Amino acid sequence: MSLVDYAKTLLYRVSGEERGASLVEYALLVTLIAAVALIAVASLGGALSSEYSEIADSIP
Repeated sequence: MSLVDYAKTLLYRVSGEERGASLVEYALLVTLIAAVALIAVASLGGALSSEYSEIADSIP
Protein backbone atom coordinates (compact mmCIF):
# COMPACT_ATOMS: atom_id res chain seq x y z
CA MET A 1 0.00 0.00 0.00
CA SER A 2 1.50 3.33 -1.03
CA LEU A 3 1.60 6.38 1.19
CA VAL A 4 -1.03 8.12 -0.92
CA ASP A 5 -3.39 5.15 -0.64
CA TYR A 6 -2.82 5.06 3.11
CA ALA A 7 -3.62 8.78 3.40
CA LYS A 8 -6.81 8.36 1.34
CA THR A 9 -7.92 5.44 3.48
CA LEU A 10 -7.22 7.41 6.63
CA LEU A 11 -9.19 10.38 5.29
CA TYR A 12 -12.22 8.23 4.50
CA ARG A 13 -12.18 6.57 7.91
CA VAL A 14 -12.12 9.75 9.93
CA SER A 15 -13.92 12.16 7.60
CA GLY A 16 -16.75 12.90 10.05
CA GLU A 17 -14.69 13.42 13.17
CA GLU A 18 -12.94 16.67 14.02
CA ARG A 19 -10.34 14.83 16.07
CA GLY A 20 -9.63 12.56 13.13
CA ALA A 21 -9.34 15.54 10.80
CA SER A 22 -6.61 17.04 12.95
CA LEU A 23 -4.87 13.67 12.96
CA VAL A 24 -4.94 13.65 9.17
CA GLU A 25 -3.57 17.19 9.07
CA TYR A 26 -0.69 16.21 11.34
CA ALA A 27 -0.02 13.11 9.26
CA LEU A 28 0.12 15.20 6.09
CA LEU A 29 2.46 17.71 7.76
CA VAL A 30 4.78 14.94 8.94
CA THR A 31 4.75 13.43 5.45
CA LEU A 32 5.58 16.79 3.87
CA ILE A 33 8.41 17.46 6.33
CA ALA A 34 9.84 13.98 5.75
CA ALA A 35 9.69 14.44 1.98
CA VAL A 36 11.50 17.80 2.20
CA ALA A 37 14.16 16.29 4.48
CA LEU A 38 14.72 13.36 2.12
CA ILE A 39 15.01 15.65 -0.89
CA ALA A 40 17.49 17.87 0.95
CA VAL A 41 19.64 14.92 2.01
CA ALA A 42 19.53 13.40 -1.46
CA SER A 43 20.53 16.63 -3.18
CA LEU A 44 23.13 17.82 -0.68
CA GLY A 45 24.48 14.49 0.54
CA GLY A 46 27.03 13.92 -2.21
CA ALA A 47 28.32 17.49 -2.12
CA LEU A 48 28.73 17.47 1.64
CA SER A 49 30.45 14.12 1.57
CA SER A 50 33.02 15.32 -0.94
CA GLU A 51 33.60 18.54 1.05
CA TYR A 52 34.21 16.58 4.25
CA SER A 53 36.54 14.24 2.39
CA GLU A 54 38.57 17.17 1.07
CA ILE A 55 38.81 18.67 4.55
CA ALA A 56 39.83 15.35 6.06
CA ASP A 57 42.48 14.83 3.38
CA SER A 58 43.95 18.29 3.99
CA ILE A 59 44.52 17.61 7.71
CA PRO A 60 48.04 16.27 8.26
